Amino acid sequence: MITNPDSLEDHSSQPPNAPTRTYIRDAKAMASTPADVKEYPNSYMFIIDMPGLKSGDIKVSVEDENVLVISGERKQEDVKEGEKCVRMERRVGKFMRKFVLPENANTDKVSAVCQDGVLNVSVEKLPPPEPKKPRTIEVRVG
Repeated sequence: MITNPDSLEDHSSQPPNAPTRTYIRDAKAMASTPADVKEYPNSYMFIIDMPGLKSGDIKVSVEDENVLVISGERKQEDVKEGEKCVRMERRVGKFMRKFVLPENANTDKVSAVCQDGVLNVSVEKLPPPEPKKPRTIEVRVG
């Protein structure tokens, strides 16, 4: 096995198909980020609680042409001199959610608003395709 001496991870004891540390971190981040998804006649709405986060701490993007990714990081507050933490229950660290968008989602029309600790991401729908009109084929004498 070739190893990178600069790597902090030791893979020698892991089975060859074991999940990577990155995969495990991403899975935990996704599991800890609950979301509501609503469908309206002209759009889809993704609603996620983001208490205490500023809009600059949240990233909304579209990957692979149809995957909506909402991610960011809630940083731990700095401990002030003379301060002693008795209990820390608020979640800190990275968060992420990925949603595969339906075919009728217009990924060029995505907007996001974070207000009062709630992130609302709207994805507009594409107009329905025009129904195909019947065509008449001329039958020629052969």
